[in-house]
Amino acid sequence: MPTLHWIGKEKVVKHHLDVPFRTLERSYSYGDPAAAGENRIIHGDNLEALKSLLPEYEGKIRCIYIDPPYNTGNENWVYNDNVNHPKIRKWLGDVVGKEGEDLTRHDKWLCMMYPRLKLLHRLLAEDGVIFISIDDNEIHHLRILMDMIFGRTNFVADVLWQKRTSPDSRVILRAAHDYILVYCYNIDTVKETLNRLPLSEDQKDQFRNPDNDPRGP
Repeated sequence: MPTLHWIGKEKVVKHHLDVPFRTLERSYSYGDPAAAGENRIIHGDNLEALKSLLPEYEGKIRCIYIDPPYNTGNENWVYNDNVNHPKIRKWLGDVVGKEGEDLTRHDKWLCMMYPRLKLLHRLLAEDGVIFISIDDNEIHHLRILMDMIFGRTNFVADVLWQKRTSPDSRVILRAAHDYILVYCYNIDTVKETLNRLPLSEDQKDQFRNPDNDPRGP
């Protein structure tokens, strides 16, 4: 299987093992704490948060959706999308060391993503599925990274999401779409379910059968 290499890779492939476990402490609740059940919002570094979920949730999460930085290079948005935030730079310096000074934007992104995906893989249940939003900047790297961590056979789909139909998307083709990359923990446990996604009644009403095809609408 093809593998992906980048500056700093050897420093991060086992970094998830070095991330410390943190105790999650309830700070406050919205409404009745009992009514909140298992729902929680965790404030803090997401790498440490994922590691802290392992004792309770390892191998139990059936559906994960993440919307990681797309690495567009934009530093003027609501968050820095250039993998250049001071916290990330410090983390890269601590984990990758002097090599980090020569990292490209894509090297930094891969270093940041790898340990987080390793922990997400550990959280996923045997019949679990993960959905990842991404765009053209890193879809090619993410696909290979997911093959390495989740296994190529556990690739489910690369869903093309048309995010706009405005005039600029007709002039600039790439502005019209993003991707949702879908992988599972074990393809044998989800294959039948994923191949038989039921239609809602509203969706069924959109189909017709004017020629009385025996296969139905």
